[in-house]
Amino acid sequence: MSPIEALPIPSRLSEIADPPKQLWVRGKYPDTSFMFLAVVGSRTYSPYGKQVCEKLIAGLRGYPIVIVSGLALGIDGIAHQSALDAGLTTVAVPGSGLNEDVLYPATHRALARKILETNGALVSEFPHDARPRPYMFPQRNRIMAGMSHAVLVIEAEEKSGTLITSRLAVEYNRDVLAVPGPIHASTSKGPHMLLKRGAAMITESADILQALSIEEREQGQPTLPLDLSEDEHALLSHLAEPLPRDVLIQKSGLSATEANIMLSSLELRGAIEEHMGKVQRT
Repeated sequence: MSPIEALPIPSRLSEIADPPKQLWVRGKYPDTSFMFLAVVGSRTYSPYGKQVCEKLIAGLRGYPIVIVSGLALGIDGIAHQSALDAGLTTVAVPGSGLNEDVLYPATHRALARKILETNGALVSEFPHDARPRPYMFPQRNRIMAGMSHAVLVIEAEEKSGTLITSRLAVEYNRDVLAVPGPIHASTSKGPHMLLKRGAAMITESADILQALSIEEREQGQPTLPLDLSEDEHALLSHLAEPLPRDVLIQKSGLSATEANIMLSSLELRGAIEEHMGKVQRT
């Protein structure tokens, strides 16, 4: 993993009543001109919740949006993975320190590495070696709400940590967005309560763009240029036409390991795809 560094408190986070005194970051903290969307929800998600989360975030591909979540099991992990699949930057705010051996849950440490490999970031106010404790999760929720422009709730019990984040968002004057669910499901009670209290109803990705005041592009309009390194630009320059992977690696002059890591990163960010045994630009 990349080294842990001190992170200056982002301006939006410094505005809240109880900002952190110190923040630590692994990876690259995103461009603060982007819109930050916190996506939170139940750990015990349903197939409906998973499908909704994946579909909504997939529809944000190419827009200047950063997906923020808590690296937890359930909707948090789905949100991070969906952002990676859509080529969006994602920031994880775990309820622990940032040393790899204390990241919680342990099953998401591989996900954390993927986030870092694709120019995302892990952020925490806790000491590097701090193991998760119950009090840490509400504390980290305020960081997620504070750094974001809006909080999207996908499935939540009527009394849950997810709703702590939405309550904090209201206190911090952030927009609260909620996805309606089946009326018989216990995990619909939280979002439905928020909708009754004035949260914006989200049923498609366009609703999120509207809530974030982002103009929806016309079909066929180019997507936002990716933040590419010089090496990535050089690698893509060989793809004037689709090439077999081994030919592309040979042309690049990189080692097979370096090239494959770079190609995986570019594919996750939506810059390339592999079809019929050939790599091509999207």
